[in-house]
Amino acid sequence: MRNVTIESLTAIDRRFPLLGGEGSDAVHTGAEYGYAVAELAAGPLRGTGIALTLGHGNELVCDAIRMLGAALPGRDIEATMAGFGAFQRSLADHPQLRWLGPHKGVTHLALAALTNACFDLWAKVRGVPLWSLLLSLTPDQIVNLIDFSYIEDVLSPGDAKAILETHLPTRDEREGVLTAGYPGYDTSVGWFQFDDQRVVKSALEARARGFRAVKLKVGSADGERDLRRARLLREALGPETLIMLDANQQWPLDKALRMSKALSEISPYWVEEPTHPDDIFGHRRIAEEIAPVKVALGEHVPNRVLFKAFLQAGAMHFVQADCVRLAGVSEFLAVSLMARKFGLPVAPHVGDMGQVHQHLVLFNHIALGHDRLFLEHIPHLREYLVHPATVEGGVYLTPQEPGLSCDLHPAA
Repeated sequence: MRNVTIESLTAIDRRFPLLGGEGSDAVHTGAEYGYAVAELAAGPLRGTGIALTLGHGNELVCDAIRMLGAALPGRDIEATMAGFGAFQRSLADHPQLRWLGPHKGVTHLALAALTNACFDLWAKVRGVPLWSLLLSLTPDQIVNLIDFSYIEDVLSPGDAKAILETHLPTRDEREGVLTAGYPGYDTSVGWFQFDDQRVVKSALEARARGFRAVKLKVGSADGERDLRRARLLREALGPETLIMLDANQQWPLDKALRMSKALSEISPYWVEEPTHPDDIFGHRRIAEEIAPVKVALGEHVPNRVLFKAFLQAGAMHFVQADCVRLAGVSEFLAVSLMARKFGLPVAPHVGDMGQVHQHLVLFNHIALGHDRLFLEHIPHLREYLVHPATVEGGVYLTPQEPGLSCDLHPAA
């Protein structure tokens, strides 16, 4: 492998307008998405890593990127990635900045951007897309990418290696996904501020484009609005289309139980983030009392340690890990391995618009034996991306460009 030294780090504040209620939910009604971007320069190559915000505060994450990332210039990328788990832990445990988390909030989002930039540069140095790079690594090399601190009681490095080795002989049985593509589901049909007619029209258009699953935002002050919209969607799409419901943490526990039970009449595939994302035992109670309806969460579960607690508590059914909210690709892999050990599917939340996650779900399926379930699709930032994800017939086509697919066109 050739030696490539990181020469400099730049933090870039990128914000993108959303129009006509796009991106809205019961809690977040801002009109822009934000990416705190970490860019690593190494000769002609640029490693791009992103973390998702909703605009305001993006500058804080960029400041944290500069502070945490001061250790990166001058490092060889191959040497860094050979022991990335230990290196990432050294960044996360910065003796002053750790106090601001620990391992959550602004500093952890900065770590996500830096980690993703390292993986992007590494893949570009090797000239391959991320999914191909990850699949080319040995189990030991994958294990060395991950910080196992605080999760060793559930997932030790030995456990992770055993999972990888167990599925190694049968990889060829799952590699057909590279040709067939990975199914998507459409979130953009059911934003909270869309009126009823637009929701139904968008859902029918999504089905015509090949999607067989869609998401509806719920959490209205008037629960009857949620019920009406859910019924309209089910009536329009019929019983064969999967409908997911997402409350975006809006409901207190009692209302979460009441509304989830009421909405069960449309047979939702899951109810997502029904209450506050830190309420582990509340989610366990919801999971128990609304069965057979299932619970999905992860968008606001900030780190592998809290994912461990949710998994141990039996408080979730679908693991929605997000590599631009967790500490990047590395921590996503840790959560995916824990989910595999607990026998739960990973259906990522896509703060990156599915750009990086289209690589990660391929790795999860082929290398870890996770089900080929589906990946969230949100198309609103396509025009800003150099290589936007290609979705045809409701299916993500396998990306071929080197890197993580998160390069952005220069800001106007």
